[in-house]
Amino acid sequence: MSEAAKKKFFNVTALKRVFTFVRPYRMQFYSSLVMAVLLAIFAPVRPYLIQLTVDAATSKASHVPGWLNWFLFNTSITQTEKFIVAVTVFQVIFIFVETAVRFLFGFVTSWMGQSVVKDMRITVYEKIVGLNLKQFDKTPIGTLTTRTINDIESINDIFSDGLIPIISDLLSIIITLATMFWIDWRLTLVSLIPFPILILATYYFKESVNKSFIQVRNAVAALNAFVQEHITGMAIVQAFAAENREYQKFNAINKEHRNANIKAIFAYSIFFPVVEIVLAVSIGILVWWIADKQLEAGLLVSFILYLNQIFRPLRVIADKFNVIQMGVIASQRVFAVLDNPDYVKQQGTYAPATVTGKIDFNHVWFAYNDEHYVLKNINFSIQPGETVALVGHTGSGKTSIISLLNRLYHIQKGSILLDGVNIDDYKLDALRSRIGVVLQDVFLFSGSVMENITLRNPAITEEQVIQAAKLIGVHDFIMQLPGAYHFNVMERGNTLSLGQRQLLSFIRALLYNPSILILDEATSSIDTESELLIQHAIDTLIAGRTSIVIAHRLSTIRKADKIIVLDKGEIKEMGTHEELLALGGFYSKLHNMQFQKQKTALTA
Repeated sequence: MSEAAKKKFFNVTALKRVFTFVRPYRMQFYSSLVMAVLLAIFAPVRPYLIQLTVDAATSKASHVPGWLNWFLFNTSITQTEKFIVAVTVFQVIFIFVETAVRFLFGFVTSWMGQSVVKDMRITVYEKIVGLNLKQFDKTPIGTLTTRTINDIESINDIFSDGLIPIISDLLSIIITLATMFWIDWRLTLVSLIPFPILILATYYFKESVNKSFIQVRNAVAALNAFVQEHITGMAIVQAFAAENREYQKFNAINKEHRNANIKAIFAYSIFFPVVEIVLAVSIGILVWWIADKQLEAGLLVSFILYLNQIFRPLRVIADKFNVIQMGVIASQRVFAVLDNPDYVKQQGTYAPATVTGKIDFNHVWFAYNDEHYVLKNINFSIQPGETVALVGHTGSGKTSIISLLNRLYHIQKGSILLDGVNIDDYKLDALRSRIGVVLQDVFLFSGSVMENITLRNPAITEEQVIQAAKLIGVHDFIMQLPGAYHFNVMERGNTLSLGQRQLLSFIRALLYNPSILILDEATSSIDTESELLIQHAIDTLIAGRTSIVIAHRLSTIRKADKIIVLDKGEIKEMGTHEELLALGGFYSKLHNMQFQKQKTALTA
């Protein structure tokens, strides 16, 4: 088979890679193969026993193989009643044995498939957690959800409904055909005259369903992405009365999913009747031939059963080939995630017990997309214990700077040093554990207040949480919640106001006692009373710590040791509040604009 043919049938490389996850379960895999062979050997036994029973009942002298004669306690076929009883008892015992093997075969293959799925899902999730944020900026969440859940579940079908069952079915067909040729090769050839029609129908069925299933998988990914995004943003959809427009979009995607499934259903609707017709023709030819040649009735009965044993797996074998193909296609999508090179680099090994907090940005250039730099030749230093404020219009690069310090993204040029050591040389956990972050857009997970504050870190006790909450002045507010610290904030913290969520994130930062503190618009969503409440706590927190503050309200950064003014990814000015005002430049204009807005608002 040529390489092109292999790719058309299925990606052998991807299938081999899937089987690397089977290595821990080699024993189960080999056991399933042994049981597949056993089931194939068992396939022609019962029809042959029925043939002997009919021959005995019609007083037809037939040869009984030695191995079977031993199981029948050497009962002669001429002893009709004893022979039929012996064959019936053996059949009952044989059915129980075959059923037990079939049960074990189905259980072991399904168990192995689920175990592989579990391992793959863990591997994929570990990879997703380690991807750079850049990947999440350009990849819909629903797509990654599909890769982690639906696509990996399709890989399970390779084992439970695909490859190993196909091996069992193919072996059953081969052994059944061999038995038929051994019994009467002429009769076998005659009964298989319509067989090429079935082979041709099976091929076209497989190709048709495969194309439909690919369309179904793409439609499922599109549906997941759309639903995930719009349920998350439902407040915006409803606020702007966009329900009908979004419904129309969903309806269009859903129709594509339906149409792809209908194509597959249409193929099934044609294929199965074709199989039944071909089987009926084969049986008709068989009956005609036996009647014409005046052959025994036992032969007719057994050959009808043999034909059913050949045609029955052929009904589903094409479908199982499609299952394999779908599993392989799904695995290629999963491996595309695993092979994504844009992951958070973990090569650093430097992990000091403490850091002083000296930060140096040296000629740093950074772009989310390689062609468009959002930071251009950034140079500044922050001494240990200093408070530095970053100001500038939206999109000037403030948040990008703190993201780079946390190694959430990688720079294209330049270097960032912490205590004189390149941050790439730090062990990632060691670096991030020294940096506390309070972001403007606070994300809370579904769970209790306590779990969101500690992020399920067992090293943080409830007493420490309560102490930090009291320092911020949030303890009383939390105690008023039903269940207090064990109150369930629900998905994304929807049961709390934006200001309350920010206060919880402030406690979270306090608890980790960072050497460097980053406040990204940390008080922007807190009312005046709450801001006054935590201002003292902020002053206490930043004392002795290197702090980077991002604020649009310039009144909150007057005490900063240094203010860095950014515009379009470049540093325009740097100095204290008074120095920059005296300079009468970019910062002074920003300050005057805000002062004028506040004055206008008060007058109004």
